Amino acid sequence: MSYYQRHIFFCLNQREPGEAACSDHDAESAFGHCKQRAKALGLTGPGKVRVNRAGCLDRCAGGPVAVVYPEGTWYTYVDKSDIDEIVESHLRDGKVVERLLLAPDVGR
Repeated sequence: MSYYQRHIFFCLNQREPGEAACSDHDAESAFGHCKQRAKALGLTGPGKVRVNRAGCLDRCAGGPVAVVYPEGTWYTYVDKSDIDEIVESHLRDGKVVERLLLAPDVGR
């Protein structure tokens, strides 16, 4: 058994002007919203969910991106309602949000 049931990482990386980067899509706000929503639903803490910042996850072209472990499920998102859906469906209920999955061939 791992310390956390699920771990979600949000790429918050910034790049040089003109280069694709998750920070260009208000990823910091999405991270904060996810953390707040998970806490409000009682999902955080040992044996539950951890919401973390990450540097570059090297999938910039699909940004903004987040990844949920241990499943290794990659998401892209547009707004807070997308984050709510990830929290409620995947982090809470264990069901992947198919419509927000990042295509497997998307890289930097």
